Amino acid sequence: MNELVTIGIDVATAGVRAFAVGGGTVLATAAAELPTPMRSTTGHSEQNARTWWSAVESALSRVTAALPGRGAEVAAVAVAATSGTIVGVDADGEPVTPALMYDDRRGADHNARAAELGAERWRALGSGVAPTAALGRIAWLAEHTGAVAVRHTADVIAAKLVGGPVAADWSHALKSGYDPLAREWPGEVLDGLGVPSGMVPPVVAPTTVLGLMARPVAGLPAGCAVVAGMTDGCAGQLAAGAVAPGRFVGILGTTYVLKGVTESLVPDPTGVMYSHRHPDGWWLPGGASNTGGEAVSGSAGLAALDAAAEARGPAGVVAFPLRRKGERFPFAHGDAAGFVLGEPADEVELHRARLEGVAFVERLALDHLRRLGISVNGPLLAAGGGSRSPLWTRIRATTTGLGIRVAPHAATGYGAALLAAAGVLPGGLTEACVALSEGTLAEPVAAERDALSASYRRFCTALHKRGWIDDELHATATG
Repeated sequence: MNELVTIGIDVATAGVRAFAVGGGTVLATAAAELPTPMRSTTGHSEQNARTWWSAVESALSRVTAALPGRGAEVAAVAVAATSGTIVGVDADGEPVTPALMYDDRRGADHNARAAELGAERWRALGSGVAPTAALGRIAWLAEHTGAVAVRHTADVIAAKLVGGPVAADWSHALKSGYDPLAREWPGEVLDGLGVPSGMVPPVVAPTTVLGLMARPVAGLPAGCAVVAGMTDGCAGQLAAGAVAPGRFVGILGTTYVLKGVTESLVPDPTGVMYSHRHPDGWWLPGGASNTGGEAVSGSAGLAALDAAAEARGPAGVVAFPLRRKGERFPFAHGDAAGFVLGEPADEVELHRARLEGVAFVERLALDHLRRLGISVNGPLLAAGGGSRSPLWTRIRATTTGLGIRVAPHAATGYGAALLAAAGVLPGGLTEACVALSEGTLAEPVAAERDALSASYRRFCTALHKRGWIDDELHATATG
């Protein structure tokens, strides 16, 4: 057999994408659309779960057809999907309710009760129960529907591939209330919410082989291993190279996300960071800001603005480029709002200040980790659309002082393919990630370090004066 070929399936909100990967190289990709979720003013957000499989089958058929004579060599497949999307199923595992999406709020009251019922458990995990947690929606389904069980998106697709029920992985199960520290469902919480114990699936570690395909499906051969995956964010993190303790990735998309690996669980008393569990038993702390790439997405001629801003050098004004009310990471405050300290000379300076402002959020997030005792080994890995801007990447490198290495393959489907490989390789995830390309490295710009450090201190002091960050974080960031 030639080099190992695996396929990762990314089931996102708007569509499915499949990645065929061999030796670290993307061999083929294919995509299929999903219907837009129906969202209401009452907080309902749902999608027809029966469309998932047809879209997956379409994407798989096309990606296997694009492998020149190698479809029969696919050794394993894994699924990554949105975190917190669930559906009620019948005894055969077929969806009998609409899929309740990750942002559906109909379980909010149940989640408030779950927070009380499992307070000690959540405290040990250093996490809370958000109004949109899937746990409350499971209770809602138990109360309002005839579903005999609840499954996550990845569970439904894996069951279709295997031809029968499968376990869930502890990554997709996290927001459903699964306790990755005790490695059990919170029985006291489920009982208190009136959820039968048999309604939730058994849970295994990601990279566990869930079963073998009994027959060919969509170009995949019989005997292909179906491997437990992880949520989209975790799969993307692994694809970026943040696989071992001390490695972190800053994902700069519409919003900014920081995710990494620690050897042990580090509870966050502020509640702005929570941890998934690594397939090898380590931990994956992370958090998501409400600012990021959308801070500059409305600007026309971004390439020209970048060029002019690079020639101009560091901004003389300081911006917190938050476009909406409220922030959630690296601090949580519902009344936080964007601001600019000083009067920008022109659009170029404002653009530069916005780029720097997002970099300041990234540095503050790293300072938050530092005050929790978490070590970050440089360079910081980077992914997301914002990382395609060389100027922005250099600003981030100079601001953090870590250097920034832009990952070449940080897609969710690529990460799912790595998880699939980890399930069948003797060396697991470590061996699966050996072929990961390091990507390009942006070093700090020494001539701009002092100016950006001074602006960062002004930024942190402004947040502190507004009461948005506490004394300890302010001291850590500015000391």
